[in-house]
Amino acid sequence: MSTLHDTLKTHVSNGSVPGAVGLVARGDQVEVQVVGSADVEGTSPLARDSIFRIASITKPIVAAAVMMLVEDGQIALDDPVERWLPELASRSVVRTPASPVDDVVPAARPITVTDLLTFRAGYGFPSDFSLPAIGPLFSELKQGPPRPQLVAAPDEWMAVLSNIPLLHQPGDVWLYNTCSDIQGVLIARVSGRPLPEFLAERLFEPLGMADTGFEVPAGKLGRLTSLYQVDPAGGLKLADAPDGQWSSTPAFPSGAGGLVSTADDWHSFARMLLAEGTVDGRRLLSPASVRRTTTDHLTPSQRDASRLFLEGQGWGFGGSVDVEPVDPWNVRGRYGWVGGTGTAAHITPSTGTVTILLSQVEMTGPTPPALMRDFWQYAAGA
Repeated sequence: MSTLHDTLKTHVSNGSVPGAVGLVARGDQVEVQVVGSADVEGTSPLARDSIFRIASITKPIVAAAVMMLVEDGQIALDDPVERWLPELASRSVVRTPASPVDDVVPAARPITVTDLLTFRAGYGFPSDFSLPAIGPLFSELKQGPPRPQLVAAPDEWMAVLSNIPLLHQPGDVWLYNTCSDIQGVLIARVSGRPLPEFLAERLFEPLGMADTGFEVPAGKLGRLTSLYQVDPAGGLKLADAPDGQWSSTPAFPSGAGGLVSTADDWHSFARMLLAEGTVDGRRLLSPASVRRTTTDHLTPSQRDASRLFLEGQGWGFGGSVDVEPVDPWNVRGRYGWVGGTGTAAHITPSTGTVTILLSQVEMTGPTPPALMRDFWQYAAGA
């Protein structure tokens, strides 16, 4: 059986990634392996505390913050969000998914907090990216691979969103990504504080997540990895350097994919979830909120329509939930997600397991790359 080091080394050696950090924990037994470099030149070896752009494994963290506001009594799961997000009042929906953006009908009902958490608000990516109503998500909202400095500030972003019709009626269909960005704006408006401040006070500081945020301070830039894309001509090409998009405060702190973090920081968040919301005797979330977050909320037909992204699994709040043993690593109740920058993080409540993989090459599509699958295979058999 391959070791974790060998599993990571295989993909570093074949050039698919410059480096990777892998963490597999079962209770207090934590295995961490670090292989390769922070850059393709090999001039900066990775370390356990290397900082990565974690992309969509931001989503579970932001969903947890929404649940904190629910527990505070400031919002309720069935509340229409237009109270705080008036841009989403009286929405229109394209007549059919393939209809032009100006062929619309009224939304049958308001968008609720639960709709946002379960990705069923009507906004987001379907399996068919060519549908007319999807184009503006890329061209106007700058959805897609996170580029923090290219996105407008939240109020302006919401104003643009208000002019884009829903692809489906609220509650009907699971659509990827956009709802997490809307959650970030919701948190800021409900709490009356910028999203980075709210997350720092309510999650990062209590959990000791000292290296997690929407930017990397100058004193830590030496620990931020370079980010790469697969070059169609062969090899890897630089997508973002340590002094690039994440080196200054973004106008739009993206709840869908804007955070940087380390393996140990995300592990702290995972341990809180496994402990049903408690850290060092301090309760951050109730057991009921954690259960709601890590429980599948989709219907069989919604899961099937989302197979491109979910591969037959379900969706909780901010992350997928395994409901079928499709692959050896799927365990019922396993919760987490993957990030388009080559990251993945999951917890399995039934076994107390945490798996975290951090690398720095952007995925070329929704299907997890070989490195992730081999890492999950190792974790399943370790």
